Amino acid sequence: MRVPLLILCCATALTACSSPPDPGPVFDNENGTELTCLRHQPQPPGPRYTDESMRSTGETLSLLRYYTAHGRKPFCDSQKPTDTDKQWAQLYVTLGADRANVTTLLS
Repeated sequence: MRVPLLILCCATALTACSSPPDPGPVFDNENGTELTCLRHQPQPPGPRYTDESMRSTGETLSLLRYYTAHGRKPFCDSQKPTDTDKQWAQLYVTLGADRANVTTLLS
């Protein structure tokens, strides 16, 4: 009878100690400064943006504001958008924003 109780206690302790899933990177809005060109995003969007239950209004608005103001600008290194950049641009559209602002990033 003591072994099942010990197992139950251990399982409960492990569940209580587990950490929530990693929400992923925060979108780099380049500190909201006025930009003449874009930098590439180093990591793709994670659950922080793709999982509605983890979304933060402030972080989502920062992403939307960035691409609305700067999404038509070229990259500073004159390179094409990476797959990661395209994922962020697609997220922008998925969130309901105007595709016209990121068309060059998605093509």
